[in-house]
Amino acid sequence: MFLKKIKSTLTFALAISALAATGQEIEKPNISSKTSFAIVVDSKTYQAVKEEIAAYKKLVEKDGLGTYIIHANWESPDKIREILKGLYQNKKAPLEGTVFVGEIPIPMIRDAQFMTSALKINQKIRWDKSSVPSDRFYDDFDLEFDYLKQDTAASRKLLHYYSLKAESPQFLEMDIYSARIKPPVVEGEDRVQKIKEYLTRLVTLRSKEYPLDDMIASYGHGYNSNAVNSITGEAIALKAQMPQLFKPGGSIKFLNFRNADFMKFNLLSELKRDQIDFAYMTGHGTSTLQLINGYPYVSSPQPSMENVARYLRSKVRNAKDDDRDVEKTIEGFKNSLGVSDKWFADVFDPKSIEADSIYNINLDVQIDDLKDAGIKAKLAYLNSCLTGSFHLDNYIAGYYPFSKNENIAAIANSVGVLQDLWPTEMMGLLKDGYRVGNWLKHIAYLETHILGDPTFHFASDKAKELNEATVLNQSASYWKKVLNENNADLQSLALNKLTNILPEKEVSPILKDYYFNSAFEPTRMQAFQLLRRFENKDYQDVLHAAKGDSYEYIRRRAIYDLTDFGSDDFTKDLIEFYINDPHSERIAYRARWALQFINPDLAKQHVDALIRNNPAVAGADVLANKLDKDLDYYKTKSDNLLKAIQNPELSEKEKLSELTSLRLYRHHSVVPAVIEVAKDNKNSDIVRTTALEALGWFTLSYQRDAIVEGCEAILGSQAPDAVKKEALKTKNRIRAASHKI
Repeated sequence: MFLKKIKSTLTFALAISALAATGQEIEKPNISSKTSFAIVVDSKTYQAVKEEIAAYKKLVEKDGLGTYIIHANWESPDKIREILKGLYQNKKAPLEGTVFVGEIPIPMIRDAQFMTSALKINQKIRWDKSSVPSDRFYDDFDLEFDYLKQDTAASRKLLHYYSLKAESPQFLEMDIYSARIKPPVVEGEDRVQKIKEYLTRLVTLRSKEYPLDDMIASYGHGYNSNAVNSITGEAIALKAQMPQLFKPGGSIKFLNFRNADFMKFNLLSELKRDQIDFAYMTGHGTSTLQLINGYPYVSSPQPSMENVARYLRSKVRNAKDDDRDVEKTIEGFKNSLGVSDKWFADVFDPKSIEADSIYNINLDVQIDDLKDAGIKAKLAYLNSCLTGSFHLDNYIAGYYPFSKNENIAAIANSVGVLQDLWPTEMMGLLKDGYRVGNWLKHIAYLETHILGDPTFHFASDKAKELNEATVLNQSASYWKKVLNENNADLQSLALNKLTNILPEKEVSPILKDYYFNSAFEPTRMQAFQLLRRFENKDYQDVLHAAKGDSYEYIRRRAIYDLTDFGSDDFTKDLIEFYINDPHSERIAYRARWALQFINPDLAKQHVDALIRNNPAVAGADVLANKLDKDLDYYKTKSDNLLKAIQNPELSEKEKLSELTSLRLYRHHSVVPAVIEVAKDNKNSDIVRTTALEALGWFTLSYQRDAIVEGCEAILGSQAPDAVKKEALKTKNRIRAASHKI
């Protein structure tokens, strides 16, 4: 214990020395606290907003969190990471989080797309577009990186590119939380002035307490297959997580794109209500848009005709903008849709162009809708792609906190995200005073970020104990006590903590018991997700049972897992989804997707037994025949893929294309052939490394042991260093599959 204290003190001293080497000083906390917080700011911004930062520090310390102010002329992310790691290792008051203010270097992560929720992009395109802007570099200290370069463009000088090392852990497990205070700007605007104004508003806003008793949940067009059961299931789960919102005195409103042709105006009105505390918004997005509506869902003739006319006008105008043959485009639509010339008569009429432009602007939330709009939601969560692209000068999520609104923090994503995320995971902890930063640690992928103050929390008498315990308390007896609380997400948090504290033989039965016996849908989902780490009999039992769970999201995630396993053990379960859940659009979609990766011969046997010969299935013959036809098609496709991979005459370009496709289309049956490609020293290094990288996406496959053995064989061979490096990374990725990546 004495040696540990010496090491901790030495690490802390080294961190302070590292900062002193930059020519600056560190301002230490003014209070004693069990954990600490760091404000990291560039020198230019610090000098301009020194008083506001001091007021922010005082605010955070008033909340019981000792705060450092660290400023320097930061030249790269490495020095910042070194300092933060040293503060984290100070056992007297370990760092629990940080916020980056102003011009702080932005790590752009490469070779780690598997730690995002969905991104699969060719890294050969321009680096700023094929890398992931991510502060996981700063808040997950176990990750190891190779520094590649700084961006040379003047407008991108903050961007620094890193490659995830093969030796690094291949999963996320944040040590601290982080956030950005980096306002969006356009030409002529002053970012420093916006920071000053935000910090001034922040201190005023946080002088009051806000219990979480008013929330909106908004759902945009085209997300999660527009599945009604998906939204209904989430509403039921939210009631378990935040029961106070569903009682007199509380309020939760569900907004759906179906409710109005221009639903954004309803959403903006809700965001500006004095009473609103939390806005959870799900939908598609871009760096400058929150997409809300598509063309109206209609069945009567006139609105249907208006949709078609609007569509045709947009396509013809696009053709002109792209310098394509307009007349040829019109003739194509006339032939394919059977429309006449009258449909195109006003395509280029100025009034028509203006009307369509206004119509399209009204479909979605634009930056101008948020700028200085008077938004009152203290926390906003944008569960959508790209809205949090903080590496750009201008990005839409930044307008929630960093313009004249009353928003304290927004959560958004720097790249595209998976539609089937679990965005409400442990969301109920917010009502209990959980800091936004602490919540981030449960939900973050490589792309997930807080914009604004991460220390903010809603008012609750549980806040102090809960935030300290989640960072410091490693007592199994304490978390077992929390597990007995009649609170869905406190139970979920306790299960999470116990899974990290107890050995598998002790915690696995607890997780199984809570899955089968908890009345809380989110707690069952948490148990299901945590059991996934072990892939033992308890998990197998839960996965088989999950197809009949009342919570739609558990059923949906079960399809993901049985698809990723791909073994014959779950073929019957997949076919049963076609019988039991055809009315859940997102599940039906995932079931159709999964069909291509299972054993087609065994699947046909189950089609006969469960569908064709089952008198209880309506339209059994039609469904069975369709599934047989699909299975035959997928079998041919898989056989052709195998032949291509094994074909020595196939060009390198074609082989690379086939191998890369496996990142998304994970055909388990071809894994042995891909292993052989990776092991064969007659293949080029790029073919072998591409094969290994593709194998790294089969993290739950029943072939995973064979993949690890193949990697170990390569590591023990005379293979080139690049091939060995990729083999090590794939091996570590497979072994890290027990974590959420």
